Amino acid sequence: MAAASFTITLMIALKDLTLRRGSRKLLENVNVRFQGGQRIGIVGQNGTGKTSLFALMLGELSADSGDVEMPPNLDIATVRQHSPAGEQPAIEFVLDGDSELRSVEARLAKAEEDGDGHAIAELHGRLGEIDGYAAVARAARLLHGLGFAPETHYAPLDSFSGGWRMRLNLAAALMRRCDLLLLDEPTNHLDMDAVFWLQEYLASHPATLIIISHDRDFLDALTSHTLHLEGGRAVLYTGNYSEFETMRAEAKLQQQAAYENQQKKMAQLQGFVDRFRAQATKARQAQSKLKQMERMEKVEAAHWDTPFSFGFRDPDRLPETLLRLDKAHAGYGEVPLISDIKLRIVPGDRLAILGRNGAGKSTVMKLLAGELAPMGGEVQHDKYIKIGYFAQHQLEILDDSASAAQHLQRQAPRASEQEIRDFLGGFDFHGDKALEPIAPFSGGEKARLALALVVYEKPNLLLLDEPTNHLDLDMRHALETALAGYTGAVIMIAHDRHLIDSTCDQLWRVDDGSLAPFDGDLDDYAKWLTRQNSAREGGDKPKKTTTAGGNGAGNRRDAAVQREQEKPLRRAIKQAEADMARLEDKITAIEKEMAKPSVYGNNTEIARLSQDQGKLRKQLDKAEALWIENAEALESAQSKAGNKSAASAA
Repeated sequence: MAAASFTITLMIALKDLTLRRGSRKLLENVNVRFQGGQRIGIVGQNGTGKTSLFALMLGELSADSGDVEMPPNLDIATVRQHSPAGEQPAIEFVLDGDSELRSVEARLAKAEEDGDGHAIAELHGRLGEIDGYAAVARAARLLHGLGFAPETHYAPLDSFSGGWRMRLNLAAALMRRCDLLLLDEPTNHLDMDAVFWLQEYLASHPATLIIISHDRDFLDALTSHTLHLEGGRAVLYTGNYSEFETMRAEAKLQQQAAYENQQKKMAQLQGFVDRFRAQATKARQAQSKLKQMERMEKVEAAHWDTPFSFGFRDPDRLPETLLRLDKAHAGYGEVPLISDIKLRIVPGDRLAILGRNGAGKSTVMKLLAGELAPMGGEVQHDKYIKIGYFAQHQLEILDDSASAAQHLQRQAPRASEQEIRDFLGGFDFHGDKALEPIAPFSGGEKARLALALVVYEKPNLLLLDEPTNHLDLDMRHALETALAGYTGAVIMIAHDRHLIDSTCDQLWRVDDGSLAPFDGDLDDYAKWLTRQNSAREGGDKPKKTTTAGGNGAGNRRDAAVQREQEKPLRRAIKQAEADMARLEDKITAIEKEMAKPSVYGNNTEIARLSQDQGKLRKQLDKAEALWIENAEALESAQSKAGNKSAASAA
């Protein structure tokens, strides 16, 4: 990707900035400077002004006071918030994201129409400088990385659902070459596979990066600085989210100590005033002490408590086996989407289901929840099973005219008003907030309410389909804490890696019509995805539209030849992956054997096992080297084919 044509040392300065929303101050007297090249994560509770800060930088809002200083020629890319529509092919919409490319193409078409040879030469030169000849291939790689199947690249915008259209907006923003890239919750509409790809892509993006996100692992991997918004203030920390948390905790400890010391000092001064104010000889001194207290710059108490404090109530029953599936098929219509599912769920199980969007993760959840009948095989629910199902559509079925308290009262008609108010308070619905109609609630507030309704039912099997969408970091942490004490079983689909890492101990993957365990953790899964993407890179080149007199048949022949040439490389890669997995299993088995008490003290046996382990490690190194060699050869072959195709198109 080509960067913009100039480097800027100072990107943005917020000077004495104050921003209001109605009578409420979002930001007050903020002074922050962002430097070129920084990668900044903006964090804070919902409603603290994160998105409004982006709107200020984009010129869509004006500050109530203070200044936002930005270089006049700063090229900014950001994700459009409205959903695209129309008959335009998806890949053309993504290409529109590179505004200079489209401008050069339009001017070139005009120059060719006018027969202006000098302009034609200049514009072809500029196309080369901005990587314009490979633009279609670049757009196809963006679409592939974000989960679009090759056959959808030329599909019209209107054929995609809302979530997929938002992915197209993200692809168009990434297509633009810019100095500053602003991303507001870029992972919200992505599955785990696409999140891993986006993280890797952004890690090498040349622009200064500012991200609003509630995904702490995503922030940890990408950011060098963290801007924290709280109580109208904005503090810029050096470091990623985890480093910010540590520094903030230390600052809170210091603030609390300073607050306690000041309270002691003020108590002493107040005691003197109370004792001697009435005595004529001490009245002047008492007045002096009062003025000293007034002049003191007040230190606020450190607020440690999150606004959320809830837990899962103990289920009434915990059957030995909650749910069993035996060769179950699931899908819609006549052809199963997923076949031969074998699964047994017991209390205490913690499963995360991984896989690309459209592979069938939510279909599995509906099957487990009983919302979808099996197309074959068996699904056996224990008679005492009680399922708590948080689905992505839960927010849509809430009654906007009812309050949070009314929602819970309808669900639990025997519960007292105080019990309902106390319970909802744990989800930060206090006072009038619990009694107001939810129509004006934010997405995060509605998500909290939907989760509260699930929690209240005391389920013994919890099915969570993307529970963290719209939830801020404090609420995600509260959910993580609550799940740690939950005694039932949890099955989860989520793109929040931290929640999965801290909650789940089994990973299952949906792919190619099957559901199977994934042997490894999320780091292993990320590496596996990288290998898969590397092996497939270029395999999703967009199809040429064949025009009269075109060479569609020639393209198909070239593609067939290319596939035939790639077959040996793909076979070698697949064999190397199988060898690596087999050798890693053997090494793990030896490590377990060496750890046994009966072997640990036996020097002869330890020496033999160590020797075997050394041989296996050498074989593993050789298999990895073969994998890398063939993967690079495949990538090179595909790159040459892509360049040939792009040159032919030009």
